Amino acid sequence: MKKEFGMKSIRHQHGHSVVTENAEDFKGTLIKLAKYLRKYKLSLFFVILFAILSTIFTIIGPKLLGNATTLIYEGVINKISGSNAGIDFNAIARLLVLLGLLYVLSAIFSYIQGFLMTTTAMKTTYMLRKEISFKLNKLPLSYFDKVSTGEILSKITNDVDTLNQSLNQSLTQILTSISTVLGILIMMFTINLELTVVALLIIPISLSLILRIIKKSQKYFYNQQKHLGLLNGHTEEMYSGHMIIKAFNKEDYSVDIFDKHNETLYESAWKSQFLSGLIMPVMFFISNLGYVAICIIGGHLVILNKLAVGDIQAFIQYVRQFTHPLNQIANISNILQQTAAAAERVFNFLDEKEEIPDKKETLEITFEKTSAKNSDKVFIDGSVTFEHVKFGYSKEKVIIEDFSANIKPGQKVAIVGPTGAGKTTVIKLLMRFYDVIGGRILVSGHDIKDYSRKDLRSMFGMVLQDTWLYNASIKDNIKYGNLNTTDDEIYNAARAAHAEHFIKTLPGGYDMIINEDADNISVGQKQLLTIARAIISKPKILIFDEATSSVDTRTEVLIQKAMETLMQNRTSFIIAHRLSTIINADLILVMNNGNIVEQGNHKNLLNKNGFYANLYNSQFK
Repeated sequence: MKKEFGMKSIRHQHGHSVVTENAEDFKGTLIKLAKYLRKYKLSLFFVILFAILSTIFTIIGPKLLGNATTLIYEGVINKISGSNAGIDFNAIARLLVLLGLLYVLSAIFSYIQGFLMTTTAMKTTYMLRKEISFKLNKLPLSYFDKVSTGEILSKITNDVDTLNQSLNQSLTQILTSISTVLGILIMMFTINLELTVVALLIIPISLSLILRIIKKSQKYFYNQQKHLGLLNGHTEEMYSGHMIIKAFNKEDYSVDIFDKHNETLYESAWKSQFLSGLIMPVMFFISNLGYVAICIIGGHLVILNKLAVGDIQAFIQYVRQFTHPLNQIANISNILQQTAAAAERVFNFLDEKEEIPDKKETLEITFEKTSAKNSDKVFIDGSVTFEHVKFGYSKEKVIIEDFSANIKPGQKVAIVGPTGAGKTTVIKLLMRFYDVIGGRILVSGHDIKDYSRKDLRSMFGMVLQDTWLYNASIKDNIKYGNLNTTDDEIYNAARAAHAEHFIKTLPGGYDMIINEDADNISVGQKQLLTIARAIISKPKILIFDEATSSVDTRTEVLIQKAMETLMQNRTSFIIAHRLSTIINADLILVMNNGNIVEQGNHKNLLNKNGFYANLYNSQFK
């Protein structure tokens, strides 16, 4: 089920703006994520332990430096007063050695916890991507009908990456920030209560001013992201549709829209960045006022011998360190929201309903006749029977009401009808991309649900109108039909598909790489390669879905010859709008509104002067 998320614009401490989604079930998602991380609980325990130890050792540093400063100050005062006691360099050296040791230990613990956290985060995202990949292969095609490709890719990439970054960086930041704030507070209280109260008064003053600035800038950040998206979307459209823009002389119109978005983006970005840029100066100004107050009060306490000079130095260092983790803690809620939203999208995807699993005991198949009487394998002869099939992509809208047909082995069957009649749907049901809601489909006398999906689909070879070739060599694209095939079989398949001639004229021949968009060869050439791929798969049943609709007449003749070669001794289903291409079919199934309204061969159907005759004659009017 698709989830809708509320959008929230977030300003990070460095002034950057992003738009994140709020999780609908924040608490439940975090609990689910915690359960998911339970398998790494030992690693996480040491991450927390080493993060706290690293922070503690870092926090102790300013106190030791303050003690060293006090020793130097007291030594100088003793010299001035004429006392024999001078600066105790041995004590200072011991403090500095101890300080260096603490910083080394802090760095080691920080490195270990970083290594453990990175390992845990990468293992988690690795497993999530692996589970998503497995899930993709288990989802029914109906899921992809309602969810866009971009949304699925976003879950695999953006959401998992967000989780990875949150676990790898933000979780450690949260631990160290909380530990640092608590540790610094304790150290400040141990130095002096009055100075601590003054330091804490800085926080509400700073926060009140910062929150006012954030409140003011929030709408500008939102508008910035909104118009950045509009600008990017318009730019992508201009790039992908530049031929159409030029053809209709819309260059000026397109530039005007771009300028409008760009101007609005400029205004929003300028205001948001200016206001966010005020935050650090305001914080520095308030902090500096606090330092002045601390120095005055601290100096007074030193005069009264209630405070050591080194303690003032240590305290000022603690105050400087105190503001940074506070900023990080302020962002924790945003980080958690972002993490929970990403996790929720991933977990919702993993919880999607999978296609109905195969039966535990399925039929074994063979494509070769066996003389063994007790063979448990079903010989696939290519016969197909539709018995009162009923189907709809949703229960409310039934597309196929009552579809029945009996196709004998080796027959050439054409399925014709107007757009939306249900022709392609029949093929999808045959290959069990969708399950029927009534009736049944039999292949070689057995219900297709009795076969495993893998075995069922191994019986078929498909050549579609929309060819699919991937970024690899021509040889590899042909080989995709049967990965265990030999080079000689690939060459024979290319010859049978009438593709070898054009392949040899290409640079590199069979080794030429087809680019990502597969636009370095023509549409007809792509179609011939898909036919060669189908020949390699050695199917028992063939499906041609508008295989010649996008090519010129000369290429169509080549494709028709390749199809005739491929269809020999095989049951074939041909979906075609150009009825002149299927006049030699053994059986023509005429569909309208999901039902077979007529069936027979071309001559008989024309003699009936019915629905098929009207369709056929309309081509010549």
